Amino acid sequence: MSDRKGFTPRDHYQDVTNRIVQMLEQGTVPWRRPWDPSKASSFGPINAATGRHYRGINVLMLGSSPRAFETGDPRWVSYEQAKARGWQVRGGEKGSPVYFFKKVEVDGEPDGDGQLETKTVPVIRAYTVFHASQVDGIPAYQAPTLEEAPWREPEAVRAILDASGVPIKVGGDRAFYSPSTDHIQMPVAQAFRSPEGWATTALHELAHASGHPSRLNRNLSGRFGSRAYAAEELIAEMASAFLGAELGVGSELEQHASYIDSWLDLLRDDKKAIFTAAGQAQRAADAILDLHPEYRRARDLADMPAASTDSHKSTKSKNQPDASAYEGLPEHVRRAIDEDGEIAVVVADEGEPAYRYSGPRI
Repeated sequence: MSDRKGFTPRDHYQDVTNRIVQMLEQGTVPWRRPWDPSKASSFGPINAATGRHYRGINVLMLGSSPRAFETGDPRWVSYEQAKARGWQVRGGEKGSPVYFFKKVEVDGEPDGDGQLETKTVPVIRAYTVFHASQVDGIPAYQAPTLEEAPWREPEAVRAILDASGVPIKVGGDRAFYSPSTDHIQMPVAQAFRSPEGWATTALHELAHASGHPSRLNRNLSGRFGSRAYAAEELIAEMASAFLGAELGVGSELEQHASYIDSWLDLLRDDKKAIFTAAGQAQRAADAILDLHPEYRRARDLADMPAASTDSHKSTKSKNQPDASAYEGLPEHVRRAIDEDGEIAVVVADEGEPAYRYSGPRI
């Protein structure tokens, strides 16, 4: 949808979906790549300036870059954050997009008295970040030790499974979660190629179990081949990958091509499906990781945010917005910034784009 000056706001939902679809069509499952145990790094992406983990869709976007697992360094940083710390992004380096969601109020339709009603809509903004290998002056990466991150010990997955309260039955040649009986079924451990393979599979099934009505209450009623089944399988896939990254067990799941086909159908039909699935996968991973007491204690001490927001505003004054946020916007929008020093651009599902401004002009 274009505004009166012919400007068409960039569709970030479609951009991300197109990228994920392209990778799946090429046979690459992006949420598995960063935690391939044959690579140097098994950690999910973190912000070098704040130390906070990227979450949700941003784990996928940064995880699809080979830089982290080729270098063993999971850190990313915005240009302004690097500059504020005396680091320098090298000239000519190409950044990677991350996405930040914020809810804002916009004017809606007039009510019966002719007064404009306001409604809250989500805003998606893209920011550019650079991998640590693209930044001069950044300190060398030091991975946390087992003393600092005890949830990466080999027995941590067992401890989490025990704390979940979900019964695990052993036997048969299939691994699955049964919503009707609320139990996980696993083959004998010897049937797996490695302990990591067992752990990854168990976490995948525990991710399904997180959707039980007594927990996160997702729709688990879909049958194989249905849209609901594809969506839930996508959530569990990503959640187990997020968990594998944090717990250090890799990702050895092998899904049949029919799963990838069902995901492609889902994503092609709904450009927001991957965002929804990634957000629900993050919530599932958070709930499961919280079952480990040391992880929960460390998270509380670090005051990690619960929402899927990766802020790059901490080093930016209100009168100096990040120039990367202005890319592709017309001049009249570039001049208007909101109270946080950011552009407020709202693209509704229907109708013209709405711009809501307050605060200083640049």
